[in-house]
Amino acid sequence: MIKIKKKIGVPKYKQIINSIEDAILSGALKKGDQIPSINSIKDTHKLSRDTVLMAFNELKNRGIIQSVVGKGYYIASENINVTQKIFLLFDELNAFKEDLYNSFLENLGGNIQVDIFFHHFNENFFSKLINDNVGDYNYYVIMPANLTNTNKDIKKLPSDKVYILDQVHKDLLEYSAIYQNFEKAIFNNLTKALHLIRKYEKIILIFSEDKQPQGMLKGFSSFCKENEIPFEVINSLTNKVLIKGELYIMPDDKSLLQIIKKMKSKNFSLAKDIGIISYNDTLLKEIVEGGITTISTDFNRMGQRLAEMITNKEKVKIENPNRLIIRNSL
Repeated sequence: MIKIKKKIGVPKYKQIINSIEDAILSGALKKGDQIPSINSIKDTHKLSRDTVLMAFNELKNRGIIQSVVGKGYYIASENINVTQKIFLLFDELNAFKEDLYNSFLENLGGNIQVDIFFHHFNENFFSKLINDNVGDYNYYVIMPANLTNTNKDIKKLPSDKVYILDQVHKDLLEYSAIYQNFEKAIFNNLTKALHLIRKYEKIILIFSEDKQPQGMLKGFSSFCKENEIPFEVINSLTNKVLIKGELYIMPDDKSLLQIIKKMKSKNFSLAKDIGIISYNDTLLKEIVEGGITTISTDFNRMGQRLAEMITNKEKVKIENPNRLIIRNSL
C-alpha cells in the first residue's frame, strides 16, 4: 500500500501521503479502514519515525485520518481534496456571528474545511473542546469571550497556528488577533451622540457579567462620569419598571425585544419617552420601530480580514473598526 521510491525528487513523507491518497481514490482504503502503523511503515521502508509522523500529522490535520488511542490510525474521510482544516470556536451563534462566519468562509481559498464549535460561555466546555481537538487542525480560531484563564488550554496548541477573535485578554497577548476595543468603542460613540443623549435624564446599561466584556462597562462608566450624566448598571430588564426620560443601552437582542414589549404595555413612545441604543447592527434593527440606533463593529470585515491573516500567514494584532448608526430610537 505504501510505496517509497528513492531519487525521484519527492520527499518521503509526501510519498506516504500520496500512497494513502491513491489507495483512497482506488477504493483500496475506505472510511473506517485501519492503515499501517507508524512503526510498521518505518521498519518496512527503513525511514525515521519523524518522517512517518510528519506524513500522519498532515493527513490528520486535513481530517483524512484519525488516531484511536491504543488501536492505531483509521481513515476518517475519503475527501482528499481538503488541503487544510480550521477549528473555529465561537461563544454563541447569533445574526452577526453568522455574518462573520459567512464572510470568513467566502474569503478563504478553496479546499479548506472549517469546523465550527460553540462554548456558550462555559469554561469546562471551552476546555474540553480545545483539549479534544489538539493536533487535529491546521489553524485554530478562538473567541474566548469573557472567560478567564483560557490560556491554560490554548497554550497546548502551536502558538503560530492560533488566532484570537473579539476579546484579547492579558494572558493572550502572544497570539495573533483581530479584536474589538470595547472600552474605546462605547466611549467614543456615545460621545458622538452626546447632543442627543443630553435630552435624557438617566442612562441605563443592561450588562451581564457572564457574557459582556468588562471594557464595555469601563468605557460606559467613564463616559457618564466625564459628562456628569446620571447612570445605572443592571443585569436584566425582567423586574425593571420603565420611567420616562431613561435611555437604555443593551448589548443583547433579548433585552431589546423585552424593552419594546414593556414600552408598548405602557404606551411609551420610542425616543420621546424612552431612548434605546443597541449593540451590533442587523437588518431587523434597520426596520423595527422605525430603526434602532446601534453601536456596531463590522463583522463582515472581521471575517474577511481573519481569512486574509490565515491565508497570508500574518502574525499581527488588528483592531476591527466600529461605528455609531443613529436612527429613530435616539
